Amino acid sequence: MKKEKIYSKKLEVLFEEFKTTGDGLSSTEIERLKEQYGENKLNEGEKQTSLKIFLEQFKDFLVIILIIAAAISFISGNKESTIVILAVISMNAILGTVQQIKAEKSLESLKKMSSPKATVMRDGEKKEIDSSELLPGDIVYIEAGDIIPSDARVIESYSLMVNESSLTGESESVEKVSNRMPEEDLALGDQKNMVFSGSLVTYGRGVILITAIGMKTELGKIASLLDSTEEGMTPLQKSLEVFGKKLSLGIIILCIVVFLMSVWRGMNILDSLMFAVALAVAAIPEALGSIVTIVLAIGTQKMAKEHAIIKKLHSVESLGCVSVICSDKTGTLTQNKMTVKNLFVGLKNVDINNFNCENSLERQILEYSMLCNDAVISNGEEIGDPTEVALIKLGKRLEKSECQLRKEVKRLKELPFDSERKMMSTLHKIYGKYYMITKGAPDVILNKSVKVLLENDEIKDISSHTMEKIKKANGDYAEKGLRVLAFAIKEINSDREILLEDEKDFTLIGLISMIDPPREESKEAVAECIKAGIKPVMITGDYKVTAKAIAKEIGIYKDGDETLNGVEIEAMTDEELIKHVPKISVYARVSPEHKIRIVSAWQKLGKICAMTGDGVNDAPALKKADVGIAMGITGTEVSKDAASMILTDDNFSTIVKSIVTGRNLYANIKNSIRFLLSGNTAGIFAVFYSSLMGLPVIFAPVHLLFINLLTDSLPAIAIGMEPSHSDVLNDKPREATAPLLDKELTGRIAMEGALIAVFTMIAFYLGLSKGDAGLGSTMAFSTLCLARLFHGFNCRGNGSVFKLGFKKNMFSIYAFLLGAILLYAVLLVPTFYSMFAITKPSMVNFIEINILAFIPTLIIQILKAKKYGR
Repeated sequence: MKKEKIYSKKLEVLFEEFKTTGDGLSSTEIERLKEQYGENKLNEGEKQTSLKIFLEQFKDFLVIILIIAAAISFISGNKESTIVILAVISMNAILGTVQQIKAEKSLESLKKMSSPKATVMRDGEKKEIDSSELLPGDIVYIEAGDIIPSDARVIESYSLMVNESSLTGESESVEKVSNRMPEEDLALGDQKNMVFSGSLVTYGRGVILITAIGMKTELGKIASLLDSTEEGMTPLQKSLEVFGKKLSLGIIILCIVVFLMSVWRGMNILDSLMFAVALAVAAIPEALGSIVTIVLAIGTQKMAKEHAIIKKLHSVESLGCVSVICSDKTGTLTQNKMTVKNLFVGLKNVDINNFNCENSLERQILEYSMLCNDAVISNGEEIGDPTEVALIKLGKRLEKSECQLRKEVKRLKELPFDSERKMMSTLHKIYGKYYMITKGAPDVILNKSVKVLLENDEIKDISSHTMEKIKKANGDYAEKGLRVLAFAIKEINSDREILLEDEKDFTLIGLISMIDPPREESKEAVAECIKAGIKPVMITGDYKVTAKAIAKEIGIYKDGDETLNGVEIEAMTDEELIKHVPKISVYARVSPEHKIRIVSAWQKLGKICAMTGDGVNDAPALKKADVGIAMGITGTEVSKDAASMILTDDNFSTIVKSIVTGRNLYANIKNSIRFLLSGNTAGIFAVFYSSLMGLPVIFAPVHLLFINLLTDSLPAIAIGMEPSHSDVLNDKPREATAPLLDKELTGRIAMEGALIAVFTMIAFYLGLSKGDAGLGSTMAFSTLCLARLFHGFNCRGNGSVFKLGFKKNMFSIYAFLLGAILLYAVLLVPTFYSMFAITKPSMVNFIEINILAFIPTLIIQILKAKKYGR
């Protein structure tokens, strides 16, 4: 037997359950409940210390190998190398720590949403207490402007309306009732006799019974979800981790082989270790982590100018392989503002774009909609229910403000709106007569209407044929997801109180339909997503009909697609949901837990999932998604804190621009890695060859560190700044599991590395031919360093340098020049000779170094020109 929900229980049962009465909790009961439930606050999760984050940076296997290399260098007396290696490791750790330290503000923001004070009934007296002191069973009084302090059942409602957009995502205020709702399963937005912590009272007043506090509230459940939701690694992080493990294993095997070979050849153990260390240093791309971080950071700066603020660096790259975007409807794809779409007057449909102010009937329904209305627009600020605000905005076409009209035609009496009647009525004196204007749900107004107003003030009895025509218009609007209000009028004999009994025998004026319209740019942005191979999905707290209509209009919902609501998701197992998600384009009436399940289902299918949203209800899913995207203008602080990216213009199309940037950044990072690894491969080949041939140690560890950290870093960063190309949207998103090093890239790295290694060895032999091992080492180091600087131009992209153009990326030229200056400084300034193990080269040696370093790039450029054209 299912457990009965709070909203379905009788009030007497709840009073008994919570041991309270109309006089509120007693003092003795309060003390017991305090011990049982604690305070009405949200718990805070444990935060990582900066030191712990810093120490975690050293867990990487490549870093451990470098630490071992530093220790061996220190033991062998090579202190300069030790200092350089440790300096590099520390720099990378600090960079990583700075990027990871992100303030966990989600729970703090949630806490700020709690009302600081609450008016409560205790021991038969009204008291004002801190909302943190509230307990289950408390009777609380609320009115317009209050923030609901905790989850509660409505006991009394006096036109009580509550905006629950922070929880449900829907902008319309909800009319609250006190009667029980016997249904078994109701979505959060349909629980009309419940109010929830963090919601805003927009109209009326009420009395509520507190049923849950702190972490047991709906807001608390979201806080728990935020706390327990783990952020996954991005595809690039996963690729780098796999790459790092494979590289580490390869380096260990290679170093052991070289060490054993050196010992076998008769070299002493310490020298053999130093030789193995040289190989390890040559193989490890020490600056890779820093390069990736810097390239991503440059990308974030570019995206900030395009209205996208990136909080988590690796999310930039994740955007490049997003294959699903789960988007909130209200405020993200739509404008979050109700807008009038059609009028139905004189038994005909009038598109609002064709509205004629001179038409008396059309003018009349507009005036009546402003009079039977409580909203105002003052100094640009919209005050009131979004539906009523939409009517006021439409009334601006009369070139008369609502305030002016209300002064001319004063409201004499009123019957406020309530959910049982589904109507609101106001009494006015118009042209010397007293008229009651009524607006409300079409089905209610139509059932109480006996006449209809036509053109030229003609009033006609409503026949069955006429009623069918009006109902068809209403049905057509509803099918399109429009919200419809009916307006009617009735003459009253005098200026007297209007009664509920007066709300009958109406003369129907017409219908007004409205909608929260799609953003102008949404349709184009959705089309761009589909073109890029990305599936857009709408997730909303709205009803299916409305959600489907909007989704169809902007291109998310296509023929053959399916829709699903929260109750249906609830009934599905995770396996069933995973099976269904590829077909579903629209999810309606969903809760925060459902959003996480939807995102998880896509992720289990191997898709990279982005989630957009602006409400508190979106925060857990934003955190769970591979890329959480919050709205900067309309978004709550909680959603912004949970997201990895914030749109400062709340524009869905900005996501498409970000995807272009993300895809290009990934290509640039891949090219940077190609540059670093092909250069390192050249060093490995050179060290391994010299070991096999029994030659002297070709490089000192400090030589390879100089290349990897100083002269290599600059071109790698420059490659990462290669301009974006919008044609990347023509490609499908790459698979999340796609390896960083595929066969083509690995082959290219090996070929280019071997080519550079050949000319490095030629330089080494030229130095050795002079009978000086030190000169041979200096020439090999210089040739490898300069060849790698030239190689930076090869790795900018697939085309030749002439096709790519020099002016498009001037940073590549600056990087080459600065790297060359650093190298020449080491070769020409005697102060550096000892630190960098340099033997002074002659002018002839200089010429030889420059020619040998340039030849590999010349060969690669000729091959590129043949393959890709100039």
